[in-house]
Amino acid sequence: RTPEDPFHEKKSMYRIARTALIAGTGCAVAVSVYPDRTAGEVKDGLFTAMYKNVAFPLVLSNMDPEDAHSLMIKAAKMKLVPYDRVPDSPALGVRALGLNLRNPVGLAAGCDHNAEGVEAFDKMGFGFVEVGSVTPQPQQGTPRPRVFRLLGDRGVINRVGYANEGAGEVQKRLKALREGGYKGVIGVNLGMNKGSSPSEDFAAGIEMLGPYADYLVLNAAQLYHPPIPSFRSAKHPQELEKVLTAALVKRGAVCPRVPLLVKLHPDFPDKELREVCHVIKASGADGIVMSAPSAQRPDSIDGGGPNSHEFGGLSGAPIATISKEALSKVFKYTGGQLPLIGVGGISSGKDAYERVRAGASAVQLYTALAYEGPYAVPRIKWEMEELAKGDGFASVQDAIGADAKGIEAHNAHGELTHRFSTWWFSPDGGSS
Repeated sequence: RTPEDPFHEKKSMYRIARTALIAGTGCAVAVSVYPDRTAGEVKDGLFTAMYKNVAFPLVLSNMDPEDAHSLMIKAAKMKLVPYDRVPDSPALGVRALGLNLRNPVGLAAGCDHNAEGVEAFDKMGFGFVEVGSVTPQPQQGTPRPRVFRLLGDRGVINRVGYANEGAGEVQKRLKALREGGYKGVIGVNLGMNKGSSPSEDFAAGIEMLGPYADYLVLNAAQLYHPPIPSFRSAKHPQELEKVLTAALVKRGAVCPRVPLLVKLHPDFPDKELREVCHVIKASGADGIVMSAPSAQRPDSIDGGGPNSHEFGGLSGAPIATISKEALSKVFKYTGGQLPLIGVGGISSGKDAYERVRAGASAVQLYTALAYEGPYAVPRIKWEMEELAKGDGFASVQDAIGADAKGIEAHNAHGELTHRFSTWWFSPDGGSS
């Protein structure tokens, strides 16, 4: 091999990558068995560097995004994922929705559609795992290709069309998990089959999956993107109210103690978002997940290449600001009286902590796993804890809604209801 060899440079790059991979793996394995924070940080740094500099750019980024995702799910199904062996600090514990979360970082819906890797994702360090969206009947979704990376922007556009194996298969897996003694927190995101009745499909999902879930989520974003006929009109808040009422009646009959949340997209105009929040709060639903992927295309994604113009929902870093602002508005419009789960563009502890301060009781991520690797999970948790302590909070829970200080809450008509003079909750649990 000589410098004149046209493949010399590429061969050298691969030799360096191979050497780094072997050396890094050896060092990481040496510390991976120790459940110690310092060892965990060393392992996190080494494996993250290998993932971001070797595995992703040389292998995964050259695969079709959906194939890469399938590979991850297969690995999770076989439990071939890195375990987070460092016990979560008590400062990360959160009480929300009547549930005790060992940490507030969850896996978002859209990753494990069919509940195939729940245990593995739990071992990876997530405080809770949300599966789905799950529809009553199996659904193939839209033709491929339907998932597109925005490599320069660390984003993804997808138009998968809620492809999944159906509630029957997911029910079998969740039942097996529960009968096997699995105690982790499982959320189930419920969708509807194309062309079906929202009320009927959500009711069917609750019937089949509610008994095995710790919380349920109605994917109301599916009602609007693209909108079904009754949700195209100005009367869509009333249509949403009908859907929620039917779902809550079914929940009361099947699994009355399982919290029922509503997932929204971040693209509502302010007036409509206020009305939708009022409907959700008045219905008796237990919380809101904000947000689903966005139909918006921020100017910042111009560097994403030709894929930035693909049709579908945008997720990942490009919608971080959009989702955070929408979450803040939801917190305001609900008077800080509903638990919120923040999702959309979270890839660091700073991102996650900002959602907590904006009003989220917990956060979720998914796209960050593709760009940052599995060790993003423990890193985000540690960073959140440090940021909360740096702000003078004893725990992450104490920081929930901290940015609501001094803001005002309004009802569906825009009328002032009260001001958050201190934090969003008072010592006795009521809003202040």
